[in-house]
Amino acid sequence: PLTATPIPRTLQLSLSGLRGLSVIETPPQDRKPVQTALVERDEPMLAAALKRELDRGGQVFWVHNRVQGLERVVEFVQKLAPEARVGMAHGQMPERGLEDVMHRFWHKELDVLVTTAIIESGLDFPNVNTLIVDQAQMFGLGQLYQLRGRVGRSERQAYAYFVVSSLDSLPESSRRRLRIILDMDYLGAGFKVAMEDLRLRGAGNILGEVQSGNIAKVGLDLFLEMLEEEVRKVRGEDVPQRTEPELGFVFKAHIPGEYVPDAKERLGYYRALSSAGDEMARREITAELRDRFGPLPEPVVNFLAVLELKEILATLQVERADLYVGRAVLSWGDDVAVVSPERLIDWVGERQGQARLLPPGRLEIRWPDHLEAARGLDYLGNELQSLATESSGAESITDGN
Repeated sequence: PLTATPIPRTLQLSLSGLRGLSVIETPPQDRKPVQTALVERDEPMLAAALKRELDRGGQVFWVHNRVQGLERVVEFVQKLAPEARVGMAHGQMPERGLEDVMHRFWHKELDVLVTTAIIESGLDFPNVNTLIVDQAQMFGLGQLYQLRGRVGRSERQAYAYFVVSSLDSLPESSRRRLRIILDMDYLGAGFKVAMEDLRLRGAGNILGEVQSGNIAKVGLDLFLEMLEEEVRKVRGEDVPQRTEPELGFVFKAHIPGEYVPDAKERLGYYRALSSAGDEMARREITAELRDRFGPLPEPVVNFLAVLELKEILATLQVERADLYVGRAVLSWGDDVAVVSPERLIDWVGERQGQARLLPPGRLEIRWPDHLEAARGLDYLGNELQSLATESSGAESITDGN
C-alpha cells in the first residue's frame, strides 16, 4: 500500500496493478482545510500575515528554494516582523546546528523558521499554522502539496501563501502547477494532486531509477490502458477482446470552436470524453459542458452519440464502421472471436429488410431516414447490443461467409 502523496512512477505502478493502492480520504477530527492564496511579493501584506500568526501565539514556516541567499531572506523576514525571533534551517548545515535550530523551534523559542524544502515531509508542528513559500514557481506540484501539508495539523485555521515575483510573467508550466494546487485546497486531495502530477511530469520508467519522464506522445490514459492489459495477460486473467474501430461518417460530429472558443480547452474535452471509462463519466463531462457553455449544439450531440456507439463496436470487434444517413456498414477483420457466424445469420434473419450481409465480412443495417444523426446512432447501438454472443471461441465471421 501507499501512504501520503506518491511520486508519479510509484502511482503509475499502483494504477497498473503492479503495486497495491489504498486511499484514505477521511481527515482527522476537527481538521480544517488550509486556506491557500497565490500572491505577488507585497511587503505590507506579508508583514500582516506574519503579525496575524504571531499575535495568536502561532509560528511560521518561511520556505525559500535556495540555500544561497538564505541569510538575506532571514534579514528580510526580520525587517517585516522586527519583534519575531527568526531562525534558519537547511540541509547543508552541520548536523548538530540543524538539530539545535529544530529543537528551539519545537520548544517555541523561535517564531519564524526560514528554511528550504527540507521540511516538506515528515514534520509535525501543530503550532505552525502559517506557511509562506517564497518563489513558489520554482517548486514542483508534489513539493507544493507536501509543503502545504506542514501546516493545519491542529484544530486551528491554517494559511498558506504562495509568493511569486509577478503573476503576469509566470511560465505556463508554473501557472498550471499553481492553478492545480489552488483548486485542490480541500481535505483528502492528495490522491488527485498525485494524479495531476503524473499527468504533468509523466510516469518515468517502470524499471531503473528514472522517476519522471514524458509520455505526452502516447497519452497517460492510453499508456495505462495498454499497461493494464499486458499485466492482466501476464497474470493469466481474461482480457476482453476489443478492437479500436475506424469510423467514417458524413454528418458533423465535433466540438465547434464557436461553442468552446479556447483550443486547449477543446482538446482537453476531446481527450476527457474519448478516454472516459463509462457512460456515467461521459455524462459528468457533458454536464460540465452544459454548465460552462450552455445547451449542446447538434455537432456535440452527434459526437457523444458516436462515442457511445464506438464502445459497442469495439466490444463486437468491428474493424471499421461507415455511417450514412439512414444506414451503416460494419466491417470485421479475419480474426473475430466475439460474434459467431451462426448468431449473425440468425440476427439478420430476425430483422428482414433492416439488415443484410455483404461480402466479405460486412453487415449493413438500415433505419428510417427521417431520424436525426444522433437518434439514428442510438437506434443502431440498441440493435447491436443484442448481437454479442456468449461464446468466446467462435469462428471468424469471414470464415462463415
